[in-house]
Amino acid sequence: MHYAPVIDRFPITPALGPASLAIFAGAFVATALAALRRPAFGIAALAFVTPFAFAHAIAGTTLTLPKAVLLGVACALPYRTLGAQLRTAPLRGVLAAFGVLIAAIALTLLAAEHRADTLRETAKWIEYAAFVLVAALGYRADPDAPLVRRAFCASIAIVCASALVQEAIGAPWGIVFGHGVAPRIAGALGGPNQLAGYLEIAAALLAAWNAKTPSRARALLLGVVAVTLLLTFSKAGIAASAVAVAVVAWCERASALRAAAPYLAGAALGLAADGGWILAAKTLPALRATDVHGDYAGGVGHRAELWRAAWFFFSRHPLLGIGAGNYEFELADAGLVGVRTHANSWYLQALAEGGIVLFGATLALIAAIVAALRTRLQRSPWALAAFAATIALVLHQTVDYLVFYPKVAEPWMLLIALGIAA
Repeated sequence: MHYAPVIDRFPITPALGPASLAIFAGAFVATALAALRRPAFGIAALAFVTPFAFAHAIAGTTLTLPKAVLLGVACALPYRTLGAQLRTAPLRGVLAAFGVLIAAIALTLLAAEHRADTLRETAKWIEYAAFVLVAALGYRADPDAPLVRRAFCASIAIVCASALVQEAIGAPWGIVFGHGVAPRIAGALGGPNQLAGYLEIAAALLAAWNAKTPSRARALLLGVVAVTLLLTFSKAGIAASAVAVAVVAWCERASALRAAAPYLAGAALGLAADGGWILAAKTLPALRATDVHGDYAGGVGHRAELWRAAWFFFSRHPLLGIGAGNYEFELADAGLVGVRTHANSWYLQALAEGGIVLFGATLALIAAIVAALRTRLQRSPWALAAFAATIALVLHQTVDYLVFYPKVAEPWMLLIALGIAA
């Protein structure tokens, strides 16, 4: 049987039907009942499902498992304590920054040609803010760290397994070496850069908890995360994950070896695997292909031209940009015919779609998150993990636009909430 390291897949979001609707309804009801009994059950469910969208299309948007679970948790929370919780400075400051960002996105409706897409972007960030609010309230009501941590770890393990199996069955993405091709694994996250972003969060979480409370199981899982990261061939993701672990090691200098050693061991193994793939792609006849060379990047373009397009839009619309969610539809105006994607940079995307207003609101949100977490680093591994993941993602997103994907953004939002609430 011929082995194909890369198998082209064209994901299509199916329409919502009776069976999928029953699954979403079941997830909502089960989560609501569990969270009524104990809010920690609901937070653990959120921690587990965030990478697994199971997306289905309905009325111009998508319904996903994380949305159903979030709604279930939200319906079961003790809102009698909401006023007291919102008076705490860290949570109030972060939610206020979210409000400013959401208002800035909505304001770009004035400049948008595709207004439905701007409304979708606005709704997406409302959803992200809801993750922070609901998770923070739920965890403060029932702070069961071991339960939530185990849910996170189980989810991370499944994500890594879903990606590593693609080494055998074929990955949906590839990277060219000479006239050969090696797989870029993606697993449940759908794309290698998205997987790398998710695993940055996982590396920060596992390194922080292993530094504070050592565990062989968590150390092993951190090593598996590092191996998986190297096999994505995401250079920015690999570098950012190393930054996340380095931040943890710096903040916990007395236990820096516990935080970093499992990651370094896994990275060394992953680096060896990468070297093997590079050699095989260049020399092994089964992996040779004559049609993989060239400079065509399909409908996603190249970073340099996407960045130039973002600057083109910003220079012509410096105040409000061209409208949130509109960049991918306007690329032909910047000379990129046949390309439809985002700007491969959070900050350039903000400048192009929302001008100075949205760019400033984006920086304000990042500053609010960092400020809320920085003073709590010694109080809880959650805060340390959230701080390290934030630093990594803020750096990574100079060359990628990861918050575009809820599978990456929602675990980050959940970790921020836990860091604030712990």
